[in-house]
Amino acid sequence: MNESRVIIIILTYNEIENIGRLIPSVFGAVPENVDVLVVDDSSPDGTGAAVENMLGEYPGRLFLLTRPAKEGTAKAYVDGFKWGLGRDYGVFLQFDGDFSHDPKYISGMLETIKTCDVVIGSRYVKGGGVADWPLLRRMLSRGGSIYSRIVLSCPIKDFTGGYNMWKRPVLEAINLDGIISKSFSLQVELKYRAYRAGFSVKEIPIVFTDRKAGVSKISGGTVWEALGIMWKIKKICRH
Repeated sequence: MNESRVIIIILTYNEIENIGRLIPSVFGAVPENVDVLVVDDSSPDGTGAAVENMLGEYPGRLFLLTRPAKEGTAKAYVDGFKWGLGRDYGVFLQFDGDFSHDPKYISGMLETIKTCDVVIGSRYVKGGGVADWPLLRRMLSRGGSIYSRIVLSCPIKDFTGGYNMWKRPVLEAINLDGIISKSFSLQVELKYRAYRAGFSVKEIPIVFTDRKAGVSKISGGTVWEALGIMWKIKKICRH
């Protein structure tokens, strides 16, 4: 393992309107020891092909993992983590493919990870927040984090956010093959598993911005799945 090597994992499905601008913006914000892996679920809009055409612009730094079908956020991230674990990366960053996560925060996360095991880009600590969200989505997001914190008896303030950085030993210890989440509840499950395993977690403020192009992948069903699975996560992680 090379602790200085960092891989940013970006999930995509029909992000053709964003990916051509997103990848240069990410590389423009990070040092040379940071690589990018795009995990694409065979997007019918040609997102994967667009990334493949960019590989030559970032030789040895940009990679594409094409999955045969859309199987949910959790499985896609687990596949991305395993791809990185199969190489000598020491730090892993989850990053949205729709410009909701601003690359300007990556440098602060890289600095913070030097003194802890997990860094959460948090909307719900002082200085953090969300922009351009309707009231209902704000309530669902904050309420989901509060609900998770109460059910799991855990002090993490932004349980549901997806802008998270992990050291390799965390991902090796929390049993990725045992993940029970299918979609966005993965964010909660990963954080809780890390917390229960005794790893140190720090939250730093970020402002989350709603996508400007493309279509959100969040549905009412994924929200209810995330809320309903908390008790199962608690039970599994405490055995």
